[in-house]
Amino acid sequence: MRTTLKRGIGRGADLNGNGHAVLPPGVLTPIALYRQPPQGGRSIRRRLAGFFFWLLVLVAMVAGGAVGGLYLYGHDFASATAPHSRAMKRAAKRLDYAAPGKPAIALVLGTDHRFIDGKAPGRSDTMMLIRTDPASHTVSLLSFPRDMRVEIHCPGRAPWFDKINAAYPTCGPSGSLETIKALTNVPINYLVSVNFVGFIQVVDKLGGVYMDVDRRYFNDHTGPTGYAAINLQAGYQRLSGKQALDFVRYRHTDSDLFRVARQQEFVRAAKEQLARYSRFHVSSLLGAIKKNVEIGRAGGRGVDLSTMLNYALFFHGLPGGHFVQVRIQGLEGFSDLTTAQQNITNAVQEFMNPDPAAPQKANAAALNEKYKPKVDGINPKSVFVTVLNGNGITGSASVAGTQLRERSYQILQPPDSLPADSPDGWNHTRTRVFYDQTQKNAKAAAQQVAKLFADASTGPMTPRFRPFANGAELVVVVGKSYQGSLIGSSPSAPPPQHQAPHTIHYPSASLSQMRAIRRKLPFRVEYPTVIDRNSRVDPEPPNPRVYTVQGHKMARLVFTTGVNGQYWGIQETNWGAAPALSEKNFIRHFGHRTFEFFYSGQHLHMVVLKENRASYWVVNTLDDALSPETMIEIARGLRPVR
Repeated sequence: MRTTLKRGIGRGADLNGNGHAVLPPGVLTPIALYRQPPQGGRSIRRRLAGFFFWLLVLVAMVAGGAVGGLYLYGHDFASATAPHSRAMKRAAKRLDYAAPGKPAIALVLGTDHRFIDGKAPGRSDTMMLIRTDPASHTVSLLSFPRDMRVEIHCPGRAPWFDKINAAYPTCGPSGSLETIKALTNVPINYLVSVNFVGFIQVVDKLGGVYMDVDRRYFNDHTGPTGYAAINLQAGYQRLSGKQALDFVRYRHTDSDLFRVARQQEFVRAAKEQLARYSRFHVSSLLGAIKKNVEIGRAGGRGVDLSTMLNYALFFHGLPGGHFVQVRIQGLEGFSDLTTAQQNITNAVQEFMNPDPAAPQKANAAALNEKYKPKVDGINPKSVFVTVLNGNGITGSASVAGTQLRERSYQILQPPDSLPADSPDGWNHTRTRVFYDQTQKNAKAAAQQVAKLFADASTGPMTPRFRPFANGAELVVVVGKSYQGSLIGSSPSAPPPQHQAPHTIHYPSASLSQMRAIRRKLPFRVEYPTVIDRNSRVDPEPPNPRVYTVQGHKMARLVFTTGVNGQYWGIQETNWGAAPALSEKNFIRHFGHRTFEFFYSGQHLHMVVLKENRASYWVVNTLDDALSPETMIEIARGLRPVR
């Protein structure tokens, strides 16, 4: 590049040489650009390549900023939800560590802190254990009625007997945690404290929850001598945060047993709503959680955002029927509830060992069919296992071997000259499963067996353990993480048996009521010709109720069994995309009619008949008091009103 400057004009001056500018300027410019030789024009391919290169750079910059922002938000979220009160910090230090990829248990405390409580910690209206098991893809719930009389355990104090909710106002979250641990003897990995304001805000951020309200709930006698106000009509509907709170806390005319059932129904409904929740609104939901929820984990730390999202995705992808609601049976009394210790033990056993095949077994029994178990992986009958004691607890290896034998694994004993003890001592924290690399499928068999033990690992069999195998392809060293039971229900447990339906043919029980509403609905109305033998139409008006949800017409007919708190119903609608219909377990055809079955574990909670471009739901009681056989018989007895 060459330039010539003359009085600031240079080549902008005319070529006559007088140095004066010519207006308009000549064709020459002050700067001349040239190449030698001249370059040809860029091809379309090169232009596209350049465009996408810079687009990639831009995306990388934006993504980098997003990742950085997400990291900062995640750090902020963990800090905001971490235990910040001294009571929660102390309680979190009493939690057990959760191994990655293994079952984890959280204790959820719903706290009621009112102004009249002053500086007292309030009360724990909700005490619920939630267990997630990634191996069996199950979630199980175990709730404790607040009036259940148990032995209260508080740090630094001698145990005493009282209602279970007395542990919280007396000793804070540490008291609730230690009392539940002593009662159930299960490890607890997370402690979640939710106040009522937080409950309402989270539900509202979710857009409400669609729940089936089993009957009419109404109370306006409030104040110091009354109960909380509530005004809910029967039927499937969307509840706001305040309405949902009123529903799960209600116990005015029934008992804590049904309040527990309502709380578990809410968790199920919230799970369904989470599956419909827009990812674009996650930040607002997490904001509500940050303000009102404390989450503790072992060591006193909070839960990071990635862990929270992993659990949300786990709930989101949970198969139908793998959401098991466990209740303690045999509770007696009104203000003070008591039950035999064996009933608590049975509930804990079901909670810790949810059976993913329970819906299939119960459905086969209800239809009087033979249950055909689904076989996945390696046939246990072809796997030989030797079990050694690695935790020093007498009988651990024997018990574990017996439980593996119940699951059809072939159990061998070490040679007579060797004890059934680990050769490297009794200091195994985790259960180890060693496999013989020379045997076909041994590694896969080890991974399959390891899933039956909490916090187990696998590895090749070392020369130190090979003599103990006695020819077995696997050597299991039982560690301290083994709590005396395997994961999942034992296949040797007796399957449910078929029972005769507890029904009566009674077409006139509700025919006149359903005839009265048929012109109010845009689809054909049906009525039950078969009902539960002890039931009658609930006299509380309006029954049946006709209403609208999301622009869809609905009707609800309510029956009472005569037992206080037990109501079942018939729901009718032309809303085919209702959230409650998204997780069916089975589809069956009886003649030309199509039925869908919705199970919760072994309990058939809902049967849906689909015909006439509408759906007709038979909904069980809150405590699933109607047997599967009874539910199916009622559904098959539905007939159009003529």
